[in-house]
Amino acid sequence: MDKTYDPLSVESKIYTFWEQGGYFSPKVDKQKKPFTIILPLPNANDPMHMGHALFTVQDIMVRYHRMKGDPTLWLPGGDHAGIETQFVFEKHLAKEGKSRFDYDRNTLYQKIAEFVDKNKNTNKDQMKRLGFSLDWSRYHYSLEPEIVKNVLETFQRMHKDHLAYRAERLVNYCTKCGTAFSDLEINHEEREDQLYYLDYGSIQIATTRPETIFADEAVAVNPKDKRYTHIIGKHAVIPLLNKEIPIIGDDAIDIQFGTGALKVTPAHDPVDFDIGARHKLPVISCIDRFGRLIHVPQKYEGLKVKAAREAVIEDIKSLGLLIKTTPLTHTVGVCYRCKTTIEPMLIPQWYIKTKPLAAPAIQAVKSGKTKIVPLKRFETMYFDWMENIKDWNISRQIVWGPQIPVWYCLDCNPTIELTFIDKTNTKVQKRYQDIQDTVPFTELCEGLQSIYAPLSATYTLDHSPCAHCKGTHLIQETDTFDTWFLSSQWPVNTLKTHTLDFDYFYPTSVLDTLWDILFFWVARMMMMGLYLTGDVPFTVVHLHSRVVDKHGAKMSKSKGNVVNPIEMVEKYGADALRMALIFGAAPGSDISLSEDKIRGMRNFGNKLWNIARLFLMNMEIPQPNPQTDDDQTTSQKSNTHQPYLAIPFYDQSMYTSLSEPDQKIITDLNTLISDVTKDIEKYRFSDSAQKIYEFTWHRFADQYLEENKERFKEQNVTALAVFRHVLLHVLKLLHPFMPFITEEIWGKMPRKTHDPLIISSWPK
Repeated sequence: MDKTYDPLSVESKIYTFWEQGGYFSPKVDKQKKPFTIILPLPNANDPMHMGHALFTVQDIMVRYHRMKGDPTLWLPGGDHAGIETQFVFEKHLAKEGKSRFDYDRNTLYQKIAEFVDKNKNTNKDQMKRLGFSLDWSRYHYSLEPEIVKNVLETFQRMHKDHLAYRAERLVNYCTKCGTAFSDLEINHEEREDQLYYLDYGSIQIATTRPETIFADEAVAVNPKDKRYTHIIGKHAVIPLLNKEIPIIGDDAIDIQFGTGALKVTPAHDPVDFDIGARHKLPVISCIDRFGRLIHVPQKYEGLKVKAAREAVIEDIKSLGLLIKTTPLTHTVGVCYRCKTTIEPMLIPQWYIKTKPLAAPAIQAVKSGKTKIVPLKRFETMYFDWMENIKDWNISRQIVWGPQIPVWYCLDCNPTIELTFIDKTNTKVQKRYQDIQDTVPFTELCEGLQSIYAPLSATYTLDHSPCAHCKGTHLIQETDTFDTWFLSSQWPVNTLKTHTLDFDYFYPTSVLDTLWDILFFWVARMMMMGLYLTGDVPFTVVHLHSRVVDKHGAKMSKSKGNVVNPIEMVEKYGADALRMALIFGAAPGSDISLSEDKIRGMRNFGNKLWNIARLFLMNMEIPQPNPQTDDDQTTSQKSNTHQPYLAIPFYDQSMYTSLSEPDQKIITDLNTLISDVTKDIEKYRFSDSAQKIYEFTWHRFADQYLEENKERFKEQNVTALAVFRHVLLHVLKLLHPFMPFITEEIWGKMPRKTHDPLIISSWPK
């Protein structure tokens, strides 16, 4: 063995050996129960971050079950990542002085596809660097034709079952990204703003959004507020418009906020929308999808929100109707990608009814068919979300993703608005009825960017001639599926690409993922898995925590505390990073990571290497060499192999004849094997890692080897047999955690079989 262990020279060689040996692919055995994990989908073209490095947890389970002899499948995949990928590509376009609005839909899609294809293997290659024993022969990408076909069929089935429908509701809309988001997909930031006190004639109101007064439909007060009980049922007057609106009573009004009177704008605020629904108020929009004012006096038409706010306040002030302004610290929803302030907006969207889907998913966990570990609070969180679930908005107004399989007949729906690039390369936004006689249908289709269909628009789920008018001017919905709609079907759709795989490996054994996507992904997979197959998609949900820096702070580029996993692999080796991520991580708590910790695990790897070197050095049989050093070339010296002693392999029958120190180390090893096995079975990976570390470094190296070094030098056969037995078992126990160095040492050890460590039997 070399004097020192060099991870960079070993790891790629070992990984290639595993891949070429086919050790990652399970052998189906109907007599055995398989162990299956579906990899949480990383963005196919994104570099790895420390969250991805925590796939180590899954690799530990996979390598453990493979060594136990279970047919073990770890199925990899890559996500097209909808809005995230399009957002990154749009930044790339911006550097070239371009934007998404410069291209028709098909051209933009193709450009993003080419961009993704160039970087598609980035994440895959980096996962190999970490030693993840994924079955790459079964790799799937979320936009594969077979996967997309299954997703479209699911939507059609749900529509037939009256679970998929179109509705106009208030959604979180980013005017920069040009798409709606779910409540869970927006971030909240604390902002310093102004609270404006305005004179509405018979009452004064306070608002942070004076620019939306044009869509006000009422002023609401709390009926318990004695200041206003006498004017409920009377009227207020909107400044600038001189329009009368009713004063209504509603319990949702906070008496302590502002004046205790709220202007109600149902089209631009979720609370107002609910109040409006209770009081049957009209819903009128004054801000469009591009963040500009519409249906307002000419002076304000087309202004962006910020400019409109300033103009409105200036004009109200000139009329003497601005009472005062006060500073206000409040929380504002922002786009999680571009940080633009989210605009609540009334837009037709596609929804999934979730209550009928959530009920069996709740019952599956309550009955224990699927268990959520390691903490009870995660189960409580799951129930809380699922029992209060809202219908799921599955449509996104972006290009990158599968289009919703719905077609509109333009002849039957002439008010559909089309945005397209015409033959002069000019962007046009018009209703079909305004251009049907001047723009050929083929030109519309070739240059199409998006459509905007009113809620009343009729549609069909196939591309056949219109059933009503027999026309052929059908155009497909340009909304794409929410990425989570596709990934919620991932266990079913990936395994179904091979019928035998689905029959054998579904439901999967464990889903391991970060707790923060318990609802985004886990709960939705539960709902969709049960809907599509009648069975849960996994029997255990294991939720690990996020990686934080050594001070417990969340890693972010802005804080400068991000630890790059690949940089750490190149500096200290994959095994060191893997062990550092697992070591000392309490269940459900944040995982603290620093370069010092990774360096410490590199030192542990070196300790293991030196233990193996000590054994092999003491196993060598000295050979007389008639040649002098001067007669040998350097290459001859390095290629000279010493034969090893023939020593018996330890078995249980030898135990009674051993010395007390030998018996004690064997007993302690057996305790370690038992403890580590139980810990892994109970998902206590940190406990098992710490026990192996303590035993190897302190009990085995510092005590047993140090106390018996003279026996090894004397080549005591019994002592060397015990030494080898303990070392081989330590290598087995440590292999799921530190696979590269353990496989490398294993290959140099004299042993009974020639099987590589990856498929050796788990110790008993």
